[in-house]
Amino acid sequence: MTKEIGVGLIGVGTVGGGVARALIERKEYFARQVGAPLVVRRAAVRDLTKPRSVELPVGVLTANVDEVLGDPSIAIVVEVIGGEEPAGTYIRRALAAGKHVVTANKELMAKSGPELLAEAHSRGLDIMFEASVGGGIPLIAPLRRDLLANRITSIRAIINGTTNYILTAMAQEGTGYAEALASAQRLGYAEPDPTNDVEGYDAAYKLAIMASLGFRTRVRPADVHTEGISSLEAIDFRYAAELGYVIKLLAIAERTDGSMSARVAPVFVPHTEPLSKVDGVFNAVQIVGDLTGTVLFQGRGAGAEPTSSAVVADILDLAHSLVLGSRERKYWDPEGDIPVESMALVETRYYVRVTVSDQTGVLAQIARVLGDNGVSIAAVNQKEANADEQTAELVIMTHRAHESAMQAALTSIRELAVVVRVNSFLRVEG
Repeated sequence: MTKEIGVGLIGVGTVGGGVARALIERKEYFARQVGAPLVVRRAAVRDLTKPRSVELPVGVLTANVDEVLGDPSIAIVVEVIGGEEPAGTYIRRALAAGKHVVTANKELMAKSGPELLAEAHSRGLDIMFEASVGGGIPLIAPLRRDLLANRITSIRAIINGTTNYILTAMAQEGTGYAEALASAQRLGYAEPDPTNDVEGYDAAYKLAIMASLGFRTRVRPADVHTEGISSLEAIDFRYAAELGYVIKLLAIAERTDGSMSARVAPVFVPHTEPLSKVDGVFNAVQIVGDLTGTVLFQGRGAGAEPTSSAVVADILDLAHSLVLGSRERKYWDPEGDIPVESMALVETRYYVRVTVSDQTGVLAQIARVLGDNGVSIAAVNQKEANADEQTAELVIMTHRAHESAMQAALTSIRELAVVVRVNSFLRVEG
């Protein structure tokens, strides 16, 4: 059996602790699978006094990250602290020291992944980042290897467990957004500050990574049109169900012959679509390739155990390549920049809920505005009327139209004297 392979951890929190525990408790099994023992040499943390979920051997824990990055016996550095910095600096230093890297850092890989991968490649090293998207769901490896023969044209994903839990609760229990969020926080599914999740930023990072790999181009988080779920109301979930839909935060990247689009937003998904059945904290990613057709990856997308599983799998993959003497792995190389279309060019159907004066001729005025902008009505229903306020609520479903046309129509609708307010506007995908 090959000599020991040293592993250094940067971060021993929820995920890092799970990784360390797996490496220690399954040491003999992993050694047989890899062909060499894996040993946690050093583990850098900010606070040495903080209680840990795993007991490490004496002398392994350190508050000095240099003891990880400068240890010549460490071949693989595992970064699980998250964020752009100082994680980015630590990874670059690890590469400069000739060490392979495993990371779960979605923000860093979304913003700087191609540059980091190029630097690793130039040094005959690799960065593995399976855990950056989808937790324990295998996604990065299939996009880098198994689907490589395909021209991928579409990626549709429910890729944030926090928001999917909230939306499932609102749909199935009829709760409001604030109540569903509070429940997610009590259960540990949402952070005390849930902004990254509920405003769609987390999903945008993950979509940028998947689209970059799938379309073999560079997609930045800023290229992804991003909307969150915090303005959704419980009544829209009831109307969605009546119309045969569910509301999901969907991350969508689509490629055409000369361009691509990328967006994250809450949308209506038909009950007939597989993604409509993905509930709670589960994630799912649907990919369309010209050879495979549609493939669906589904599973637990977040949490210590599934994320640790992905990190450990990357460690084992790298360790096995070291045992075989093959240090340089398949390099992902963008083929060139594919222009990202403006959101104005996206074409889909729409759901609009609007409060209007309860009088004759209102629908005709709204229909005229929509028609003037090239948007046709597929269905309209009058919902609840308020006799005291002399208002009524209309739910309108449109045929396919360009986003620019729909936004122009909405601007004009809001200006109509008979319109009290536009309550909700959601796209219909699928």
